Amino acid sequence: MAAATSIDAIEWFRKQVEAAPDGLKTMLTEMVNLLMSSEIDAVCGAGYRERTDERVNSRNGYRGRPWDTRVGTIDLQIPKLRQGTYFPGWLLEPRRRAEKALTAVVAEAYLQGVSTRRVEDLVQSLGIEKLSKSQVSVLAKELDGVVKSFRERPLTGTFKYLWLDALMMKCREGGRIVNVACLVGVGVNDDGRREILGLDVVTAEDGAGWLAFLRGLRARGLKGVELVVSDAHPGLKDAISSVLRGAAWQRCRTHFIRNLLTRVPKAAHGIVATYVRTIFAQPDAESVRAQHTRTVEHLRGRFQKAADMLADAAEELLAFTAFPKEHWRQIWSNNPQERLNREIRRRTDVVGIFPNRDSIIRLVGAVLCEIHDDWAVVRRYMTISREEPEEEPKALKPAPRKTAA
Repeated sequence: MAAATSIDAIEWFRKQVEAAPDGLKTMLTEMVNLLMSSEIDAVCGAGYRERTDERVNSRNGYRGRPWDTRVGTIDLQIPKLRQGTYFPGWLLEPRRRAEKALTAVVAEAYLQGVSTRRVEDLVQSLGIEKLSKSQVSVLAKELDGVVKSFRERPLTGTFKYLWLDALMMKCREGGRIVNVACLVGVGVNDDGRREILGLDVVTAEDGAGWLAFLRGLRARGLKGVELVVSDAHPGLKDAISSVLRGAAWQRCRTHFIRNLLTRVPKAAHGIVATYVRTIFAQPDAESVRAQHTRTVEHLRGRFQKAADMLADAAEELLAFTAFPKEHWRQIWSNNPQERLNREIRRRTDVVGIFPNRDSIIRLVGAVLCEIHDDWAVVRRYMTISREEPEEEPKALKPAPRKTAA
């Protein structure tokens, strides 16, 4: 009997494959509808059109529902009941029509910088009949939980160096397209590895936005900061002095040179930039400060305004000299942060204009989360020496007394 049943099932599958252009899709549809029919029979207490005393409910037709799977869109026929409702919770989730595997594909494509229009073409090639841009955005919200945990995680250990920078993004607010600031903070932990410490989106890059951002980092456990590297934004400088008291501030040399060159004629940009870079090519801190003084005096003859600006910025431009020389290349500019910003731009330029701030946090946060994980497994960014506590001197034991013979 069992052998005959197996032969009948194989014959049925063979006919389905021959009759339909996509046999796997047809078989999956038939199987799922059959499972739902069996479950509804158990709920009713009797089979379809079966008359028994144990019947407690009866069917009332079907309602169609599309289900997006890896083999394409399947038209499920979900049975309805005359009393109560039925929903196959073991198969579907409320208000969700996509299989989890497909959701993962769409979220990953979104994370890699693929636009919603291109994602729609991608899923159509997988056999999905229609997936609108709004549905792609809904599926991409699968990233929200991961990003929220990443942004709110406690910061353990100490972070000697901290880099801060902001990127401007476009999004829609109140029916208008406005610019908002995406604030990003990066630090180096006790093991010398970089960590992305925070992300936030504020209306403008001003003192209030940076103050709230740094206070948020402190509340999550940021401590041990000895040097902050950033550009010379006035609001950012005030926020650093207010929240990170005791930390030195290093003005990014790249941003400074760009600002300095606005004080000299364009024809002299090359020679002035070369003079300033010689300051950072010295072997020790004393030589750096001596070369800074010589450069200021050299520029006074032809470029008085540039010389005055260089002289006034001495302490903030040379703050890196108070730290180990092997760290100078990483801490005298914001270039490490700029490389991170280029990767963010590569992913966000595909979108162009974001529909809201949440979508910015979703995409940028997912990108930063991915980069943060990569940094955790690559070689250390720098060597942070730990100062071991000095051991207390052991008490000397008194010498044994000699007894007379």
